[in-house]
Amino acid sequence: MRTIPLILVIFISSLVLSCQKDSVIQGNTSIIPKPQQLTVGDGFYVLDFSTKINAPDDFENAYRHLLGYLQMGAGFGELSPTASNADIVIRENTKLPAEGYTLNINEHGILIEASDASGAFYGVQTLIQLLPDEMVMNTKKGIGAVSVPFVTITDAPKFRYRGMHLDVARHFFPKEFIKEYITHLASLKMNYFHWHLTDDQGWRIEILQYADLTTHSAYRDETLVGHYSDSPQQYDGKRYGGFYTQEEVREIVRFAEQHQVTIIPEIEMPGHAQAAISAYPELGCIGKEIPVATTWGVFEDIFCPNQKTFAFLENVIDAVIPLFPGEYIHIGGDEAPKTQWESCAHCQKLIKDHNLKDEHGLQSYFITKMEAYINSKGKKIIGWDEILEGGLAPNATVMSWRGTQGAIQAAREGHDVILTPTSHAYFDYYQAENDDEPLAIGGFLPLKKVYEFNPIPKELNEADSKFVLGAQGNLWTEYISTEEHVEYMIFPRMLAMSEVVWSGPTTEPETDYNEFLTRVEQFNQRLDLQQVNYANHLYDLKGSIVKENDTLFYSLSTAVSGKEIHFVLNATEEKVYKGRIPITASSNIRANVFKEGKKVGRTFSEDILLHKGVLATISINAEPHKAYSGSGKNGLINGVVGSNTRYGDSEWLGFWGDDLEITLTFPEPQKIEKLDLRFYNATGQWIYAPPLILATAKLDNDEDVSTENVVNIKDEDPIATSSISFQTNDALIKEITLVIPSYGMIPNGLQGAGNKAWTFIDEIIIE
Repeated sequence: MRTIPLILVIFISSLVLSCQKDSVIQGNTSIIPKPQQLTVGDGFYVLDFSTKINAPDDFENAYRHLLGYLQMGAGFGELSPTASNADIVIRENTKLPAEGYTLNINEHGILIEASDASGAFYGVQTLIQLLPDEMVMNTKKGIGAVSVPFVTITDAPKFRYRGMHLDVARHFFPKEFIKEYITHLASLKMNYFHWHLTDDQGWRIEILQYADLTTHSAYRDETLVGHYSDSPQQYDGKRYGGFYTQEEVREIVRFAEQHQVTIIPEIEMPGHAQAAISAYPELGCIGKEIPVATTWGVFEDIFCPNQKTFAFLENVIDAVIPLFPGEYIHIGGDEAPKTQWESCAHCQKLIKDHNLKDEHGLQSYFITKMEAYINSKGKKIIGWDEILEGGLAPNATVMSWRGTQGAIQAAREGHDVILTPTSHAYFDYYQAENDDEPLAIGGFLPLKKVYEFNPIPKELNEADSKFVLGAQGNLWTEYISTEEHVEYMIFPRMLAMSEVVWSGPTTEPETDYNEFLTRVEQFNQRLDLQQVNYANHLYDLKGSIVKENDTLFYSLSTAVSGKEIHFVLNATEEKVYKGRIPITASSNIRANVFKEGKKVGRTFSEDILLHKGVLATISINAEPHKAYSGSGKNGLINGVVGSNTRYGDSEWLGFWGDDLEITLTFPEPQKIEKLDLRFYNATGQWIYAPPLILATAKLDNDEDVSTENVVNIKDEDPIATSSISFQTNDALIKEITLVIPSYGMIPNGLQGAGNKAWTFIDEIIIE
């Protein structure tokens, strides 16, 4: 093929000649995930109807993927039997690391080198991102010629496990969409697809020996409409379900292998088993008929550790293993209430006979027994971090989701771990605070937080950190019923996760994130052409109160640099934002982002309540949970009230089981009439308002005045409130201390039974 200088390509690319054979459409160097080393040269290499590819048979997946892409997107490309005749050469280089590759584009052509098939495939994926966006439109009409920039790339992954999860038990997605999902993973060099196939609300994989799993367990009578916390709950009254035949599974697995993706099936045990027990009641401890679950949550009907259950699960495993050639079987192990085991004579006898400590020990016995069987079939197990309770099975890999503590414990014990904490990896959480965001389970996980994730907990030393295989993003689908909604929740957060696990965690969060966003902005153009329904929050504004010398200002910022912000303060004239806005009274601010003179993104609006606590200093005895850290402790006195319908925005702080002591110190003594507190109360999501609050005011004469207040809870309102006043005889107050006890452990029979309750608190309003 031929090369052309940069200035000529720019000139040609500016012409509207995309459908003519002699036109050249220019590629770019915006790549996600970012390569380890990238050098851009001065010039472009042109591909057209004479383009040929040469590659060894061992790299068939790579060259066929590239060939198909060129032929579909540009209408050209063919194989060449010799490298000397080829424009694109893919060849083996055993000196390169596993999954790594080099890509060199210069005046002589395009050369990809790799030591294995995965590396060759990832080199091709990088080349595809260098090609013009127009090629993703999948038109066979052809676009004449395309140019790719001269580059030298040396690349390899930081982590060997780079995963994405999809729950198809809560909502079922057809075979072709599963393939699309895998294609997205592969394009970002992610290599594991965690396929959550069974749960209380549906069994999704055909097991020929147990026909009722697909005729009965794969369908539920109806589905919850709206959110679990809505009161009253409502249902659609429509039978819902579906499953994958074994032949469909084989087809999907073959497709994944062609994209260098390993599928990990998840068969839940001993909990999340209500759908299976519904078809076969003898698998449970009570032996009664129960329905396939029609709502979300955690259910007490779990597998009973008896011979019928173990025979059933072993037969299921025997059917599953031949379908999935990968090394892992995921067995769940999470959220298994022990209520029925506590009253089951057989279970109690097992505990006694095997000298187990308690029901947690019985779960360990269950998991260890199943692990031994799965190991005997040449496979390894993965389980959620609850499998640590009662003792970890000998060869298990732990998937740590309730934070990082499970990973820390398992790694220190010499077990492989995969990080997927709710704080950074749960893509079913809200990603923006806009009122028009599609319904989600709750929580708040913006793009930046995913990007800042480090899969290696800081508590691990160098030796123990070697057990960290990598990380994955999780998408649970209780509130996600359409393919478009799936796309919205994973994009662009999956871009950030792919960069974390391939390129490695950032060491310069602000600088690196801003550069990452410029590539996301470019990548979104490609998603537009693919008609992918991604969430575009690049132009969302963020506002914050700034305190300086007892003076308040309001600051506005947008994630993507180089944009202009216009704002309106209290319905006055619109101005261009040039710096912090002085705030002297309660105010409303509305603002928009402008790109090249045009308004982009949503209108930002925020009410600022200038109360007496805003200028105070605050201390809290406990740090908020990483998943719900909001805007930090100062967010409790920043003049902005949290959402009335979501506990996961930047204003709510979440604490898991902590008894809180909050101290507010005023810059000078204040006359205070009352103090208002707000708590979130959504018991179905393990969130409980505290039963009471002890408040103590320190007067300017150093006397203390205390009062105990109850919290007002309304059954149909997620917001619980408490209004506190002090009998001070007109004395001034210089400090207030609030003691807020946790609700404690969640009682049996309720969602999350046996777990610590969450406490969520937002603005402390002082008047």
